[in-house]
Amino acid sequence: MARVETFYDVIRRQGISRRSFLKFCSLTAASLGLAPAFGARIAEAMETKPRIPVLWLHGLECTCCSESFIRSAHPLVKDVVLSMISLDYDDTIMAAAGHQAEAILDEIRHEYKGRYIAAVEGNPPLNEDGMYCIVGGRPFVEQLREVCSDAMAVISWGSCASWGCVQAAKPNPTRATPVHEVILDKPIVKVPGCPPIAEVMTGVVSYILTFDKMPELDRQGRPKMFYSQRIHDKCYRRPHFDAGQFVEQWDDEQAQKGYCLYKMGCKGPTTYNACSTTRWNGGVSFPIQSGHGCIGCSEDGFWDNGPFYDRLTNVKQFGIEANADQIGGTVAGVVGTGIAAHAAVSAVKRARMKSGETQAPAPSTTSRD
Repeated sequence: MARVETFYDVIRRQGISRRSFLKFCSLTAASLGLAPAFGARIAEAMETKPRIPVLWLHGLECTCCSESFIRSAHPLVKDVVLSMISLDYDDTIMAAAGHQAEAILDEIRHEYKGRYIAAVEGNPPLNEDGMYCIVGGRPFVEQLREVCSDAMAVISWGSCASWGCVQAAKPNPTRATPVHEVILDKPIVKVPGCPPIAEVMTGVVSYILTFDKMPELDRQGRPKMFYSQRIHDKCYRRPHFDAGQFVEQWDDEQAQKGYCLYKMGCKGPTTYNACSTTRWNGGVSFPIQSGHGCIGCSEDGFWDNGPFYDRLTNVKQFGIEANADQIGGTVAGVVGTGIAAHAAVSAVKRARMKSGETQAPAPSTTSRD
C-alpha cells in the first residue's frame, strides 16, 4: 500500500518554513479554543500522521456548505484541503467525472477500509426508493450507505445532513431524511447551520486529525467546542436585552442605536452556535451585527418553527416571569425611580456642604454577637 503523505511533508515540499508551520499550529489551536500548549501536540500530529482520506458526498442540498468551507480563514481552507486531509472524492470540485469519479469511491473504500471519513453534505430522500436524488445512475441513499459502511466516522455538514432542513420541511413529499436516521452504526458528528461557519467546519477536521478521535459532542451530536453556548449568551446586543431595550420596528430609532432584535423575531436565545464569537467572513460580522435577527438555522426543524420574524414569547430575563413588553416597561420605571432617588441624595449632600455640616456619623449600635 502506498504511503500517504503527512501534512508536514506537503508544506515542506511547498517551501513553507518551520517557523510558519509552528505559527500555523498555534493559530489552529486557538481556533479550536484550546490552550497554547496544544499547539505542540498539533504540530506533532501533523508531522507524523498521514493525511486522512475524505470522501465528500452530496445529496439533496444547495452546495452552500462547500461554499462556506472554501472561504475558511482559520485555518486556511487550502491548508485543510490540500495538506491536512486527502480529499479524494468531491463531485463538486474534483476534476474527474463519470466512471472515473465513481471508481475513486471503490478504490478508497477498499484500500483504506475503516480509515477514512465520510463527509456528507445534504440528505437522502427515501420516497419512491430514493429516486428523487440520483448520483452516478443510482439513488443517493445507496451510495451513502455503501460509502459509510467502511468509514471510521461520518461528518454531517450543515442542517440538511444534520436535521433535514428545507428539503424535509412539511409536507416533505420526497421524505428527505437526515443522515443519522439512515446510518445507524457509525459515529456521526453533526455540524449544523445553513451553512455552517467555515472555521467551525475546518476546526472539526483539524481536531479529528490531531487527536485521532471525535470531538466531545452534546446530546444532539454537535461538537461542544462550537455548539455549547447560545448565540444570545455572547451577543454584543445582550446588555440591551437585559435592560429591556428592544427594536420595535425595522429602522426605528432603537434599531439605529443597535438595541436588541428579540422583538423582531431573533432566535438567538434558543440557538446554539458560534456565530456571535467566531462570526463569519473571517470574523468580520454575523447576521445580528448586520442588523438582522438570527433565524435559528442550526437548530432542528428551524424551517417549520414558525415565521422567521415572529418573536418568541417565553424567554425570560433574570428569571422574572414576564415577557419582553412587561419587563421593558418595568425596567424603564426602575431606572426612572433610581435616577430620582440619586438626584434626591445628591441634593441633600450639597445642602449639607453649604451649611458647613461636618458632624461625624454616630457609631453603629448594631451588635456583632
